[in-house]
Amino acid sequence: MAMSETTPRKFRRRAEARPDELLDAALDLFIEKGFAATRVEDIASRAGLSKGAVYLYYESKEAILEALVRRGVVPIVSSVAEMGHAALPDPRTALEMAIGQVAQRMSDPRIAAIPRIILAEAGRYPHLAEMYREEVLSVAFAAVRRMIESGIEKGVLRPVDPELAIRSVVGPLIAHVLLARIFGIESDASPQTFIRSHLDILFKGLLAPEMSHD
Repeated sequence: MAMSETTPRKFRRRAEARPDELLDAALDLFIEKGFAATRVEDIASRAGLSKGAVYLYYESKEAILEALVRRGVVPIVSSVAEMGHAALPDPRTALEMAIGQVAQRMSDPRIAAIPRIILAEAGRYPHLAEMYREEVLSVAFAAVRRMIESGIEKGVLRPVDPELAIRSVVGPLIAHVLLARIFGIESDASPQTFIRSHLDILFKGLLAPEMSHD
């Protein structure tokens, strides 16, 4: 009787863990072989399952990549969105916290690999790019826009075009990843050092104080 009570619990725990095990196996293979070269049967084999078992959880390889985005990246932008809605007294602090949090989470190579995979496959799988735009980029951009608009309203930031300013905030982060991951132009600076430099230039510009003009 004891076994009949224990075994279902073990099976249940195992079944509940399988989606994450599948995602972990898929991410390993996407990093090692690339998304296009990875087959569903490869993922199944790495996860110790049959190909048919994979389809019980995910209808396609594209659905697996979407699930990786929702597991690894969407929670990051959700936290940034919460900061955008929070009534922080200093919008600069809000921006610093948001960018710092993204940088900290993206310092995990396995999380950072996910947007890189999306970027590499966007041309061949436009629906993946659209999904990423709607669930990640649009949410993050809206949050940053709220922070910028709040700063303008409070007189902390100059009355700039928020839509263009978003690109100045986010652009260097994307460029930093592209230079390293796509073109192999690495930086010796730690992610934290890069973020501090980015924020310093963002808020103070490049001109020396004596050379700046209102």
